[in-house]
Amino acid sequence: MIFGEKLKTERNKKGWSQEELAEKLFVSRQSVSKWENGQNYPGIEIIIKVSDLFGLTIDELLRSDEELTKKVIKESKQLAHPKLKFLFDVFVLAGLALLVIKLVVLLLNKVTALEITLYGGPFFWNFGSLILMVGGGIGSSMLKEKYKQN
Repeated sequence: MIFGEKLKTERNKKGWSQEELAEKLFVSRQSVSKWENGQNYPGIEIIIKVSDLFGLTIDELLRSDEELTKKVIKESKQLAHPKLKFLFDVFVLAGLALLVIKLVVLLLNKVTALEITLYGGPFFWNFGSLILMVGGGIGSSMLKEKYKQN
């Protein structure tokens, strides 16, 4: 039995209309209708709520429909994406921060009588920000392409 049929059967057993089920799941009646007709699938959050409402295991709901199982697997892969994206964004921001620090120090040394020394060596200050920003950008781009393929 596919998910839509199982959902409709369980809903009818409870004597609920599509509207009543939609209210319990905090979705529109049209969403429930599309799920029951196999035009669309709910996300994992809704599947968990359906499981709780009808006293079914998530396994019973997922294994009833191969397409739904694929959708849930795809969503789970998407959950890892933001964490890695955040890491690459941090690299870009760190590189940008290094660049701003260097420019501010150079400007202060030029405009004022201050002689601020940048510790870490010229390679670090000349290429560190570039390496971080380019590395973060490339990593983010590669992640985006991988995400599209999945």
